[in-house]
Amino acid sequence: MSVPFYVSPEQLMRDRADFARKGIAKGRSAIALQYADGILFVAENRSPALHKVAEIYDRMAFAAVGRYNEFENLRIAGVRLADMRGYSYDRRDVTGRALANAYAQTLGAIFSSGGEKPLEVEILVAEIGATAEDDQIYRLTYDGSIADVRGYAVMGGPADQVADYVGEHYREGISLAGALRLAVDALAHDGSEVRELTPDQLEVAVLDRTRTQVRKFKRISEQTLERILSESRPAEPATESKDEPEATGDAGAAEAATDAAPTAPPADDAPVAPPEDPEDDRPL
Repeated sequence: MSVPFYVSPEQLMRDRADFARKGIAKGRSAIALQYADGILFVAENRSPALHKVAEIYDRMAFAAVGRYNEFENLRIAGVRLADMRGYSYDRRDVTGRALANAYAQTLGAIFSSGGEKPLEVEILVAEIGATAEDDQIYRLTYDGSIADVRGYAVMGGPADQVADYVGEHYREGISLAGALRLAVDALAHDGSEVRELTPDQLEVAVLDRTRTQVRKFKRISEQTLERILSESRPAEPATESKDEPEATGDAGAAEAATDAAPTAPPADDAPVAPPEDPEDDRPL
């Protein structure tokens, strides 16, 4: 009779965690930033049809990295849960905290189960409030861990390098244009070389509390994104003009002495020189 192969629970959980982390690291990063009027989502996504950022409910949004089929199933389940709760009770009873708790239970149950592989996803659930202090951003990992983050959150790809860049330049109350420029620059600094990201390589959306509609989620088109990035680009420093070098040395002193010497008034019958044309001094 053969003895079944034994693996300790600690080693099993460690292997499952390494498997999930490697799968998530293969994807491209996504950033959520709080700005003055809401929450900004920026993800590097070259597909115009497969979205990483989506709306969940009136004031809530969903962002994810990893395997598309896995986090898309989670998004659909979240939309159904929010719709059912809002229909059964009231739309105000649908909260980001309840949705994040439901996601945490699902991810934790799948990760601890030995019958199926862990989900290779990380997700963000964001809810916008009446003020910036009421905004909520929840980050959930593959094992069901949940964290309430403030200011910004980065996940997927080289998240540590991107988060370090954001942390160095982020400030509270930043404008939408400033937050968008910061997020794009951070995504470009994800390696040893700085890349140039174009609007067609980015997926951008916001939760805007200034919108009069009940639904606060809005996508930013490529044309609007290009305009905002061009307006927020730092201006080039002005160069000093060197067309007329300043006279120095003996020649400068001679000119100064000539200018300072008094001139005799012209006689009544002496010819008077015509006025100088200012265009005669233009360079040849």
